[in-house]
Amino acid sequence: MKFTIREGKPEDCKDIERMIMELAVYEKMPDQVKISHKELERDGFRSNPYYQCLVAEVPEEQKSKDGYTKVGYALFFYTYSTWKGRVVYMEDLYVMPEYRGKGIGKALMATVAKVGKEKQCVRLQLSVLDWNKPSLDFYMAKGAEDLTAKEGWHHIRFHGEALDNLAQEAP
Repeated sequence: MKFTIREGKPEDCKDIERMIMELAVYEKMPDQVKISHKELERDGFRSNPYYQCLVAEVPEEQKSKDGYTKVGYALFFYTYSTWKGRVVYMEDLYVMPEYRGKGIGKALMATVAKVGKEKQCVRLQLSVLDWNKPSLDFYMAKGAEDLTAKEGWHHIRFHGEALDNLAQEAP
């Protein structure tokens, strides 16, 4: 199968929004998505973007049953480890179901890793739901470590009222 991996562009944001919702449905959390293509455009395509995105695209003759040529994406950003240094964090990796198993996900993830290495990142981090065995197996087969099992790390989140209350405690 022919496909290309390229940097996302503002005009891709409607397709990225569509695929974010498809991923959320797969992860059984569609009600959690509160972002639209407008926020994606604003936050990813500015002088200091909050994220970067790669898009997987197939030729017109291989478009999806619903007529899409943009069939996958990887959304990532940079963070910092006080122990190790620069880190690339992959927030999302998604390939439409009919295009899985064709090397697109591997190509997207490898490109994120390559971009991170070019920026002197020392690791690629991501989160995956504990029940998502196909994704866990995919990442482990590529050499990833499960830090929950290996080191006992938990991902903690403040949001909504808890975030508001915490921010109000600042001096």
